[in-house]
Amino acid sequence: MRLLQVMASNKQGGAELFFSRLCRALATAGVQQQVALRHDADCRAELQRDGIPIEELPFLFSGDPFTRWQVGRLARRFAPDAVLSWMSRGAAACPRGAFVHIGRLGGYYDLKYYRTCDHLIGNTEDIVRYLVDRGWPAERAHYLPNFVEESPAEPVSRQSLDTPERVPVLLALGRLHSDKAFDVLLNALALLPGVYLWLAGDGPLKDRLTAQSDALGVAPRVRFLGWRPDSGALLEAADILVCPSRIEPLGNVVLEGWVHRRPVVAAASSGPKVLIEHGRSGLVVPMEDAPALAEAIRAVLNDGRLAASLAQGGYDRYRSRFSRDAVVGRYLQFFEKVTGKCAALPA
Repeated sequence: MRLLQVMASNKQGGAELFFSRLCRALATAGVQQQVALRHDADCRAELQRDGIPIEELPFLFSGDPFTRWQVGRLARRFAPDAVLSWMSRGAAACPRGAFVHIGRLGGYYDLKYYRTCDHLIGNTEDIVRYLVDRGWPAERAHYLPNFVEESPAEPVSRQSLDTPERVPVLLALGRLHSDKAFDVLLNALALLPGVYLWLAGDGPLKDRLTAQSDALGVAPRVRFLGWRPDSGALLEAADILVCPSRIEPLGNVVLEGWVHRRPVVAAASSGPKVLIEHGRSGLVVPMEDAPALAEAIRAVLNDGRLAASLAQGGYDRYRSRFSRDAVVGRYLQFFEKVTGKCAALPA
């Protein structure tokens, strides 16, 4: 089977990171691929390093006719059995052709952008329900989850982040955007004396969050780390991963916390509340509730056995359902089902 992947985004979010991971994992599994990327995409170098052929295209706007023509020309040249397009702009850039067009969604997008798709993938069961509720045929809506990197990492030096060695450290990962509810986390931190917070991410709310931390008196215990490529090293050095999001369709950060055996405390947004078995693989609290978030964090910090149990429970859940081998295997089975061709070359 020959697979063309179309990624129109140049951001550094969860979808973009998973796109790169999946491309490289499918290449390792023997899938013949061609990738169409926006010209300034960050993953370009690592895909080239792994020998994955890349075509750089402009992707000026959703439905951009010039890019659409270029994707069509690339498809005719590569002759894929399937095209996997990412998010609405990638789907809108793909014309019809002699291939199976699969749209992959990591959120609740308007289906008008997916009119040329034959099948849709949702990375959560709730997204699949959303697709069917909006009229997409159930037999052509499929649930395929994400995986995250499993490579070991050395813990980052706390001293390098101006953090005392023996203090409790919370880690939050994500874009500094209202969806991520880091304002709620800062309010919770004000109820947790002596606890430090590493906030790894960048975005439009940095100045507002910095001002909030000053106003709350927690600024001496908050480290705004900016965008970091070493989330594994940060997790290895932190005590708890916190995901306070208002909107989090999946929760890749939860999977990352599980891989590195860190207890996870999350707000009950759509992804984490389905991923996490409360009390077994993490703690889930109501959204927008800083006191409840602080209480859950305090419970984990004060009970070593609870922390260890949640960390192991999360790791076990990851290994059984969200590991690289498990997810790639499901993708290969899916490709074979919809194209009628073996998805990977023989080992």
